[in-house]
Amino acid sequence: QVQLVESGGGLVQAGGSLRLSCAASGRTSSSYFMGWFRQAPGKEREFVAVIRWRGTSTLYADSVKGRFTISGDNTKNTVYLQMNSLKPEDTAVYYCAATQRVGVTTIPNEYAYWGQGTQVTVSS
Repeated sequence: QVQLVESGGGLVQAGGSLRLSCAASGRTSSSYFMGWFRQAPGKEREFVAVIRWRGTSTLYADSVKGRFTISGDNTKNTVYLQMNSLKPEDTAVYYCAATQRVGVTTIPNEYAYWGQGTQVTVSS
């Protein structure tokens, strides 16, 4: 089992920045990729970014490429999502997720472990 706890969400004006954190505990050594997803009201959960756990390989959704950066600190078992140049359309609940799949995936159903989510609201 892997437990994930997100933090760092909040209210920010358009153009501002936030950094989300995801603290992992449990059998983290068995997780190959850590991802961030988001879900806005009335919409499906969508992929944001993923990083290879204990590695540096990353992948981003086109909508956030160049604005968001995913990183990990293995000493703290924590994954971060630095979000810059935020837009109102970035407003959503952001979730951290972990998968034991060997290959990178952007599909939510292929992630076995999820955090509780943290709200990000960007005002115009």
